Amino acid sequence: MKKSILLFLTTILFAGILAACGTKEDDAKTGDGGEDKKTLIMATSADYPPFEYIETDKSDEIIGFDVDLAKALAGKLGYDVQVKDMDFNGLVQALKSGQADFVLAGMTPTKDRKKNVDFTDIYYTSSHMIVTKKGSGIKSLEDLEGKTVGVQLGSIQQGKAEEIQKEVDIKIEDRNRIPDLIQEIKSGRFDAAIIEDTVAKGFFENETDLEGFTISDDPEEAGSAIAFPKDSELTEKFNKELQKMKENGELDKLIVKWFGGEE
Repeated sequence: MKKSILLFLTTILFAGILAACGTKEDDAKTGDGGEDKKTLIMATSADYPPFEYIETDKSDEIIGFDVDLAKALAGKLGYDVQVKDMDFNGLVQALKSGQADFVLAGMTPTKDRKKNVDFTDIYYTSSHMIVTKKGSGIKSLEDLEGKTVGVQLGSIQQGKAEEIQKEVDIKIEDRNRIPDLIQEIKSGRFDAAIIEDTVAKGFFENETDLEGFTISDDPEEAGSAIAFPKDSELTEKFNKELQKMKENGELDKLIVKWFGGEE
C-alpha cells in the first residue's frame, strides 16, 4: 500500500515538473493573445541616423526609420523583431552565417552584394554627399585633389570614392562607423568624407562647423533595400508588404516622420 502511494505521488511530482518546463517553453513561443509568434533577428549598424541610431542620453534602444519599417513589415506577417547592432561591413556575413534573418541598414543592392544575399525592392533613395569643415575651400570634386577622404568600410560610398579616385588624385581611408568619420574630419586627419546626404544632414544639426555638397544626381545610385539570406522565403513576403505600404501611404508617413517629408 505504501509503495502504491509513493508511486502515485512520484508520478504526480514528475508530471508537475514536465508541465512547468512545458509552460516556460510555451511562454517563449507565444506572443500577445496567446498566438505563436516567432522573433526575427534584424541586423543593422546603429550609427546611421535617422535610419538607425541610439540616443545615448535617453536609452540604449536602437531607433530610427529602418527600425520602424522593420517592425511594421514584420508585424503584418505575424513576427516580432529583435534588433542586433554590428559593424556595417559584417552585415552580409551575418546573413550568410545565420546570425540574422534580415538586414535593414540603408543598404544598397549592388551587384556584388546580390551574389551573396537577396534583396527586396528599393524602399528609400538618396544621394552621396561630400562632408567637410566649413572654410575648407572644398566645393567640388576637383577641390579634393591631393586630399584624404574618409568612407565607411563596406559601404556604397567606399565604391563611390574609388570611382572618384580614377578621375581625381585622392587618398581613401575607411572607418567602421559614421561618427568616426565625423571625428576624423573635425580633428583634421581627414579633409573630407563621403556620407549619404540624409545621414549627413542629420549630423549637421549638431556639428555646426561642418558643411557639404551633393555629388550624385542619380537617386537609384544610393537606393536602400532590405537584405535576406539567399533563397529566403521571407524576401517575397516582406516585398509584398512593402509594396502595400507604398501604395496605401504608410511608407510615406514613416518618411515624413523621420525625414521631414524629404522624398
